[in-house]
Amino acid sequence: MAGLLFVLLTGLVEPAAADQVCAIDDSGREICLAAPAERIVALSPGATELLFAAGAGERLVAVVDHSDFPPAASELPSVGSHDRLDLERLVALQPDLVIGWVTGNPAEQVERLERLGVPVFRIEPRDFEGIATALERLARLGGSGAQGRLAAERFRQGVAELSAIHEAAPPVSVFYQVWDSPLMTVNDEHLIGKAVTLCGGVNVFGDLSRLVPRIDEEAVLAADPEVILAGGRGEESRGWLADWQRFPELRAVARDNLFFVPPSLLQRPTPRLLEGSRRLCDRLEVARGRR
Repeated sequence: MAGLLFVLLTGLVEPAAADQVCAIDDSGREICLAAPAERIVALSPGATELLFAAGAGERLVAVVDHSDFPPAASELPSVGSHDRLDLERLVALQPDLVIGWVTGNPAEQVERLERLGVPVFRIEPRDFEGIATALERLARLGGSGAQGRLAAERFRQGVAELSAIHEAAPPVSVFYQVWDSPLMTVNDEHLIGKAVTLCGGVNVFGDLSRLVPRIDEEAVLAADPEVILAGGRGEESRGWLADWQRFPELRAVARDNLFFVPPSLLQRPTPRLLEGSRRLCDRLEVARGRR
């Protein structure tokens, strides 16, 4: 024991392991870096937002297409789209960390990155707490731990406040349209489904097994939701809602409960989901007032 203590005190034991920064990603793997990452590439718009929110945005050297928030993200070079990466360009940037998307990036390309020795930290938050812990984990790996912890706690507090306000609200049946052709929605396990529940809504397709199921107009007509929510193809695109006007027999149409929420506020697993949830809750309150 005395000999071991002497070795430790004289620095003959390599201290690198104690200096590592480690975090467990959403695929269950522990990723360790010798030091906080200095050159990060984000492979989804959501990962880009999370890194900026966690205080590690200055360490980003590249993103993928449609990474448009915050505005500084638009100035970064792109390495392709989330589902088709330009690996040659990506590797040439010499990243010391890549933030991947568990189900959204091409598996073969991501695995090739790992074979080249590039650490890949996969994220895909599936609930509100997952967003908070993603902020904390990314901040740890990006050397901005305090800022990430603060952002996470602010997010948790905002969610708790919304939950307290709406936990006793009368239920409202809701159909959320995530895409138009094919017609697609979400189930209760999806983050958007959890936002609907948070606001006192009842997702009419919440029990379906697929996270993002395909449905048809007949299924919506049969469910006869009190509210139809849609994001559209862009931040101001409301055309999907206008199309439901063809069915005046729907309660949502008859009561003028066709509501738009900008897709980036609900369809990205980032802190802005809190603002999207607030808007969703406000829309459901309007619907309750129209009964």
